[in-house]
Amino acid sequence: MSCSKCNEKFILKNSFGVLFFVSEIEELVKKLELFFNNLSIDCENSNGLLIIKTKDVYKFFHKNLEKFKNYFNELERNTIKIFISDNEKSFTIQSILKAKPLQRFINIFDDQDFFDIVNNESLTAHFQPIIDVKNNQIYGYETLSRGVKEDGSLMYPNILFEKSKRNDYNFKLDRLCRETALKTAATKKIHQKVFINFIPTSIYDPEFCLKSTEKWAKQLEFDPSQIVFEVVETELVKDQRHLKNILEYYRSQNFKIALDDVGEGYSSLNMLIELKPDIIKIDRNIINSINTNHLKQSVYRALFNLSKEHNITVLAEGIETKEEFETIKEIGVDLAQGYYFAKPSSEPIRKI
Repeated sequence: MSCSKCNEKFILKNSFGVLFFVSEIEELVKKLELFFNNLSIDCENSNGLLIIKTKDVYKFFHKNLEKFKNYFNELERNTIKIFISDNEKSFTIQSILKAKPLQRFINIFDDQDFFDIVNNESLTAHFQPIIDVKNNQIYGYETLSRGVKEDGSLMYPNILFEKSKRNDYNFKLDRLCRETALKTAATKKIHQKVFINFIPTSIYDPEFCLKSTEKWAKQLEFDPSQIVFEVVETELVKDQRHLKNILEYYRSQNFKIALDDVGEGYSSLNMLIELKPDIIKIDRNIINSINTNHLKQSVYRALFNLSKEHNITVLAEGIETKEEFETIKEIGVDLAQGYYFAKPSSEPIRKI
């Protein structure tokens, strides 16, 4: 059984199509009808459902792209929904559920490079080493996803997920990133721990949504205890029960759990108490210039002591200078990560 959200491909075809325009707002339907009339586009109004037949769906949107942008504001573009079919009698109640906002059809042109990456699964992973401070050896690697454009250049995570969020593609992108991290780590023959980011809001049912990740881990013969799933964007998690369910599922498969950006705000501190992760990554804003900031030192010390009381491993991330590293070593730290040791690279650094 497959998930439509994780396997969705949003593509406009160069072919005949019937476009059904619908909106819950009656005034917006009237505005839309006037828009088509002004452009001399044949439009049938069937009880508030606007129907347009076009010889080429792709050309229709490409030709009217800027006109849609100029005539409707962003809120309106997200309120107008469109369903495409090759049959004018095919519109049903189910069609409403499958309809996409007008803004998504605009984005497919503005974000074409993103859609190409995700639809073609053109992703790779870079690796940043994580250091075991006690023995100065590489403990593991954080995997950082990169999209590979058609010209070979890279799209970095901040852009990938910005475009993904506005196109409602986080479910698919998050799954692809998890799987790519495992596949690339296996290809690079990494035997240390592999840290893989995931967004909790992109998983609606862990037992269902994480099956493919679990499958690849087994197929690539990873020891589950060597894989650390790292919770990111904790400030967006409103349902802690849901997050607990995800982490309990990971733990039931013997994976390890890390909580990212701890100390960034109240939400992450609250989660530290509630979730009891195996590892916490202390937010880089606390690490930055910690050697000259006594308040940051106090915050870090409190987090370290709290973690040690509950047998949680402490990872300081974002270390960029020798002075920062020396300060956190003096206070206490288990693992360290940052540009001071190495930047992310396509080929894992084997020795520090």
